[in-house]
Amino acid sequence: CEGKKQDFALFKESRTVFTCAKACLADSGYGGLMKVRFDSLTPQKKSKPRPLTNEDKANNQAIARERIGCEQVMGRLKVFKMLSLPYRNRRKRFGLRFNLIAAICNLERNA
Repeated sequence: CEGKKQDFALFKESRTVFTCAKACLADSGYGGLMKVRFDSLTPQKKSKPRPLTNEDKANNQAIARERIGCEQVMGRLKVFKMLSLPYRNRRKRFGLRFNLIAAICNLERNA
């Protein structure tokens, strides 16, 4: 058992290749994403010697406005314990169960 891993470490290990031409929006946990994919957008972090400028804050808000829909969907999905806790059943069925949960969330959203 490997334990917990950071999102960006999992992303690098997966070696996922993006073929779409759209920019990749990510949270501040993906700080090194710019080195892997040049058209990615991540929020700026403030540091003690360098606080955020008004322009940086405006850019962060614009990125957050774009990402909020995705974050809300992920939050809706994680209500189900299967997706918020370690999955202990057979992996073979995980995709089917995930699709069923996504369908339930879509039904709730469109109702």
